[in-house]
Amino acid sequence: MPYPFLKIKRASISGLLGSAFGLLLGLMPLASSATVSERTLSNGLKVIVKEDHRAPVAVAQVWYRAGSMDESYGTTGVAHLLEHMMFKGTPKVPAGEFSKRIAALGGRENAFTARDYTAYFQTLQAARLEQAMALEADRMTHLTLAPEAFAKEIEVVKEERRLRTEDNPQARLYEQLLAAAYTEHPYRHPVIGWMSDLNSMTVTDARHWYERWYAPNNATLVVAGAVRPEQVFAWAEQYYGPVPRREMPIRKPFTELEPQGGRQVTVRAPAKLPAALLAWPVPRLQQPATDVEPYALEILAGVLDGHGSARLPQALVKTQRVALDVDVGYDSVSRGPAQFVIGLTPAEGRGVSDVIAALKGELQRLVKDGVSEVELDRAKAQVVAGQVFQQDSLFYQAMQIGEWETAGLSWRDRTVRFDRLRAVTADQVRAVAEKYLRDTRLTLAELVPLPMPIGQPALISGDSHVR
Repeated sequence: MPYPFLKIKRASISGLLGSAFGLLLGLMPLASSATVSERTLSNGLKVIVKEDHRAPVAVAQVWYRAGSMDESYGTTGVAHLLEHMMFKGTPKVPAGEFSKRIAALGGRENAFTARDYTAYFQTLQAARLEQAMALEADRMTHLTLAPEAFAKEIEVVKEERRLRTEDNPQARLYEQLLAAAYTEHPYRHPVIGWMSDLNSMTVTDARHWYERWYAPNNATLVVAGAVRPEQVFAWAEQYYGPVPRREMPIRKPFTELEPQGGRQVTVRAPAKLPAALLAWPVPRLQQPATDVEPYALEILAGVLDGHGSARLPQALVKTQRVALDVDVGYDSVSRGPAQFVIGLTPAEGRGVSDVIAALKGELQRLVKDGVSEVELDRAKAQVVAGQVFQQDSLFYQAMQIGEWETAGLSWRDRTVRFDRLRAVTADQVRAVAEKYLRDTRLTLAELVPLPMPIGQPALISGDSHVR
């Protein structure tokens, strides 16, 4: 699977049709309606608690509404760099001690940076949640940011970029796709940053970022697990309540021009196989109760590549044998403009032009002939099942809430979302394919393989960042 970051979430449900499909959709409101409580502290910190008493475990996540899209030219990568620095100590908790103390509590911790946010999390026994909250609140406002620690960590980040991007042909291709697809919006910059910016970054850049965005009124605390909301709210007031709110900079809106014609970029890199990525700008979810097209695009992704018998794997991989692999990705929940992306790896002996021609033929067939009700039901079952099965994970229960809140949506709308997915029609799926998947709106990135260095294995998959 060359592009795991494009895959929509799958489940083994190709046989879930008819009454089984109705049962699956019927389960979704039950899974989403577990007790959720919300409170906002006087300093602006939003606290959301989702009870789940199936195991004596809790997950705590702090989401800052500050990701790579908030960076300026010359400092790309600073959001991710600061994520690393958040583990380098405070006056109360020396460098390296945060992780050791969580481990001593029997817990796990980590963090992740994305275009829209930066988040920090701990998973541990629910009885020890208070200690984790105290540690996290401390570094929200008392981070040391020592120059010596920064000098070491910036080199770690550079090496991470070399390994995950510069030495990975598919990751380089995806990076160049976004740089070409977005002309104005900061989504065109990689989360890890451009190497030239990392080379010139200073500890002052990291400090400015921390002082600018790391404030309670720019954060959401999400707790899921075997907890009582009133107790969590009390701990939040005790540990986060004293942290002063801070005046947030005015976020100026970014726009993205409607494509005036196709765009194309070529990446030449050592690789075993050629590849292609195709991206079309599409709407994101903004009004969950009334939007139509984002839901139709989710179902379209499921129709094209939601399971083994979906259109593209069936036609391009199994029947025509023109492709070795197909990946479809669309994320409707984001702060900025969305893209509908398809990744293609040609089969041996076939070229990029062959597999693109076959793909376009399938898209034209979908627009011309539409989607059958059986096919539509199967795609709906796949999309919904991925969400239902995630409810088994405390981490993803919390993550779904954090993603929606950080994107400017509400966790309360998640139940509405599944009602809207249920209402998508075959005509709406065909309509969004016809409207948006046009050559005049397409950005195409092609990987042209160069000979592999002797003794060096080919990297065939990208990997999302986790510290």
